[in-house]
Amino acid sequence: MPGTAPSDSSSDRLALLLRLSQTFNSSLDLDEVLNRVMDEVIGVTGAERGFLMLHEDDGRRVFSAARGIARETIDDPEFLISRSVVERVAHDGEPIMTSDAQVDDRFSMRQSVKFLGLRSILCVPLEVKGRLLGVVYVDNRLQTGLFTQDDLDLLVAVASSAATAIENARLYQVAVEKGRMERELQVARELQASLLPSETPQLDGWDFAAYWRPAREVAGDYYDFIPLGDRRQGLVIADVSDKGMPAALFMALTRSMVRASVGRAASPARAIADANQMIAADATRGMFVTLFYGELDPTAGQLTYVNAGHNPPLLCRAGEDRLDTLSRTGMALGAIPDTAFDQGTVCFSAGDFLVLYTDGVTDATDAREESFGLERLHRVVAHNRRETAADVVAGITGAVGEYVGSTTPFDDVAIVVAKCLN
Repeated sequence: MPGTAPSDSSSDRLALLLRLSQTFNSSLDLDEVLNRVMDEVIGVTGAERGFLMLHEDDGRRVFSAARGIARETIDDPEFLISRSVVERVAHDGEPIMTSDAQVDDRFSMRQSVKFLGLRSILCVPLEVKGRLLGVVYVDNRLQTGLFTQDDLDLLVAVASSAATAIENARLYQVAVEKGRMERELQVARELQASLLPSETPQLDGWDFAAYWRPAREVAGDYYDFIPLGDRRQGLVIADVSDKGMPAALFMALTRSMVRASVGRAASPARAIADANQMIAADATRGMFVTLFYGELDPTAGQLTYVNAGHNPPLLCRAGEDRLDTLSRTGMALGAIPDTAFDQGTVCFSAGDFLVLYTDGVTDATDAREESFGLERLHRVVAHNRRETAADVVAGITGAVGEYVGSTTPFDDVAIVVAKCLN
């Protein structure tokens, strides 16, 4: 007897479908649901073997369950079925039944059918709200005429119930995975934030402020304050070429390499050249990082710097309307290992301040997709020339925020302001 439905009565069939629906939906573990579906399908059809294939996002059909009549898992299922039957059902969305595939004109010429000795085959689509999830395929290699139209109709009904259970389990799995990833990203953000300085330098006659905002959970932009001894202070701002987790990992690498280099090199140019050598050795996927590094002698009021392909910082002089820029003195880090860097020097007087920033400031866009731009940044900095370092930062972030409005941030942002007080 091919199935376990002993009666043709509609009440018996309804009771069977209800029981199977309860069985399928009693778990949200996807693997468990898939195996239960196949075991029950084999049971109600009397098939020898059963296979369930699900569609992936890239269009592939992947074997998600392969079971035998004794409820054992079948290995290497891709070599054990008629692909022609599966492809036709997946393409047309219509069920197929054959009593003897060896003589069925639709499949008898197929190599897999002949080689595997396939005879009785049922294959039906798994659909939810008109969307194809995959296919269910059962067969018997020994018996011809095993399946009837009633078996096919029953399997179609069972597949409908199974598809709903599978979709629920898949959605639950996605939700669990999303929650796990969100928790991991939150931890990653907290770890990355912990790499940033917890406070600004406290140097007599100087005022510092900083700001950092990732566009996603983690960022490729960062800033750093590095104590160097003799009251000298290292200032860093950097922007990794990528975004998200790859950029965050590269940012951590850059930070460690720069810190390791500046403490032992004879000059800023030598320190950045050494850091570049190490970063380039570990750089993958063509990633690089633009970076500005300066060593501040607060007593002399002098900054010696290297600009490795970064946005030129803005130098605002007290009593002057124009802004100077600290131009690039070399290329971005990580691109070419053996690269030499030049360095520059600038002196500060009371009221002068330096603004370091990443291109998340100037590239911020409004609803019309127009950039905030360098000209607006110049105006904001000039307007806040008499304010504290913190107020300069607040002025920049406030102006950018007002400009972009509710537009989702596209890029990370980092800002550092260093102001000479006397």
